[in-house]
Amino acid sequence: MRPAPRLLAALYPFGAGAMAVNLFFASLIGSWLGWPVLTPGGAVLGGLALGLPATYAFACHIARLMRKADEEATGR
Repeated sequence: MRPAPRLLAALYPFGAGAMAVNLFFASLIGSWLGWPVLTPGGAVLGGLALGLPATYAFACHIARLMRKADEEATGR
C-alpha cells in the first residue's frame, strides 16, 4: 500500500535530515581509512537525495502500522 502524500511530505524533512547526519558521520568514519570527509553542504545534498527512498520506506511502515491500529480499533 502506498502512503498518503501528506504523510510523505510530513516525514521528508526528518528523513532528509537524518540521512544528511548519517552521511556526514559515515564520511568521518571513512576518514580513518583515508577517504575524504564530506563537507556539511555535500552531506545535506546527499541527504536530500537519499532522504526520498528512506522516507518512502518509513512512511510505508507507518501507514501499515496505522492500518493495523485502525483494524484493531474497529474490530475487523
